[in-house]
Amino acid sequence: MASRLEQDLSCPICCELFRDPVVLTCSHSFCKVCLENWWEDKPLKTCPVCKRRSSRDNPPTNLALKNLVETFTEGKGQTAPAAEQTSPSPQQPECSLHSEKLRLFCLDHQELICLVCRDSRTHKDHRFSPIEEAASDLREQLRRNIKPLQDKLKVLDESRAQFDEAAAHISLQTKQTQTQIRAEFEKLHQFLRDEEESRMKALREEEEQKIQNMKDKMAALRKDMEALSKTISETEEQLRAADASFLLQYKTAEERLQRCPLVEKPKLERSDLIDQAKHLGNLGFNIWMNMKKLVQFFPVVLDSNTAAPDLILSEDLTSVRKGEKQKVPEHPGRRSDGFVDGSEWFFSGTHSWEVEVGGKEWLVGVAGRVQRGVGTENVGWFICFTDGKYFAFSPPDTVKRLSVKNLQRVRVKLDFDTKTLTFTDLDTNTVLHTFTDSFTEILPYLCTRDAPLKISPKSITVTV
Repeated sequence: MASRLEQDLSCPICCELFRDPVVLTCSHSFCKVCLENWWEDKPLKTCPVCKRRSSRDNPPTNLALKNLVETFTEGKGQTAPAAEQTSPSPQQPECSLHSEKLRLFCLDHQELICLVCRDSRTHKDHRFSPIEEAASDLREQLRRNIKPLQDKLKVLDESRAQFDEAAAHISLQTKQTQTQIRAEFEKLHQFLRDEEESRMKALREEEEQKIQNMKDKMAALRKDMEALSKTISETEEQLRAADASFLLQYKTAEERLQRCPLVEKPKLERSDLIDQAKHLGNLGFNIWMNMKKLVQFFPVVLDSNTAAPDLILSEDLTSVRKGEKQKVPEHPGRRSDGFVDGSEWFFSGTHSWEVEVGGKEWLVGVAGRVQRGVGTENVGWFICFTDGKYFAFSPPDTVKRLSVKNLQRVRVKLDFDTKTLTFTDLDTNTVLHTFTDSFTEILPYLCTRDAPLKISPKSITVTV
């Protein structure tokens, strides 16, 4: 049995003393040749022991370990193991029944036997093979049997790497989405703050106007009260005079009373008060109506998880353009060659959306399923611009040249009731093509080879 020191100085792969040991970043060491053979068919350079990914394809030599191995082999009076040397054969095991050397392998019982066992009744008419040949044959069989597992491990290792990349992409998507959500809410918050300040300002202005109006009325009232008080005071003074004096001043007092007509009681009008109904009536609704200028509705929103790697989508997922190829997770729904799907399937009703087009090559269309007898088929309908010409395509292989020039805006109208799909030139309000088919579900999609394509927002109307 090897000593503990010898075990520590042995490669975990070949179980022999280290030959040209190299060390990985995870601190595990291996023979250089063993590690290269281990990595030969593997897509990722991982540690055979801990499975951590190596940051270097050519790990450095472990000089300290190499010196230890040389010192150990010199102490045992032997040279360091070379690649062409073989370890001495272990002692031949003996038969537990006959104490003879086990020299044969019984192919029927799949066990080692001695020469006495071969001639015994237990192994009568059995097939035998020398140990070396049996070991060679069974090793080859085991290698064949382990190959599917190795292939499966390779596939799983590739999947693990793909999942690692997907996890990193999910984190990136989350951060980007959080940033955009916060930006959108900040716009709404700022709008509400501005709206609040505008309405508070209107209320303050009305308050100042109404209070000034009250002050003007109170000033006029005080003036009338002072005039009346003066007339009453003078008349009462004459009433207290002696009879002769009173009679002499009577006519003057009477004329003074005639010149001071009775003032009507001032009234408080409804318009003198704050018009709360103007400020509070349907407040939330009125704010929302003003918010329509800020908020847009898009009948089709693009699905970033279906966009081809060479496409770049806008932050609001309503436009797409050609760009540099990006590293994105691959999955069965990922499109290729400039295509991107809408995020929502349509199953019934009437739907329409408008697309701003341009560039040297683009496509606007829908994919879906149609009823064919008792089953359904996956098909697609679209119009496109390529080689300076416009075409309409419908399944199975019908292509029609469109007589249109300089197409800038396209409306797509889908009507499940009439089973029609209509493409219209918005600038001239001319129907480009109408498809009729027994579709059961529809998904919009776009394709561009250069210039951006953009979904136009719908106008928002409210019926009360």
